[in-house]
Amino acid sequence: MTLEGTLEADVSTADGESRPESVAFAFTVTNAGSEPVELQFSDMCKAEFVVRDGDREVWRFTEGRMFAQMLSREAFAPGESSTYEAEWERPRAGEYTAIAELRAQEASCEAQTSLTVPE
Repeated sequence: MTLEGTLEADVSTADGESRPESVAFAFTVTNAGSEPVELQFSDMCKAEFVVRDGDREVWRFTEGRMFAQMLSREAFAPGESSTYEAEWERPRAGEYTAIAELRAQEASCEAQTSLTVPE
């Protein structure tokens, strides 16, 4: 079964009105197809989050972190969604692009959004 075209994604951010101490990310993956989809993961990190300033990477969720190496599966019925979250602590002020990518073994799915961290 091919997954191309069946998964849709959206990433959003939440931060405070003033300079935030952290930025929270929510990456939602939805099965937009008419058949169930089962994803397999090789560790407990199911999504990667990256913040870029133009061509320069300024933060990566998995950098310096370790995740349990455990095979797992996640099933999505048609129309079903799952949300993966991450938090960028102590962000610097600026204009960025946030990118989220699913880390499933046999499926590729990503989304991006603009992000402003105030002074």
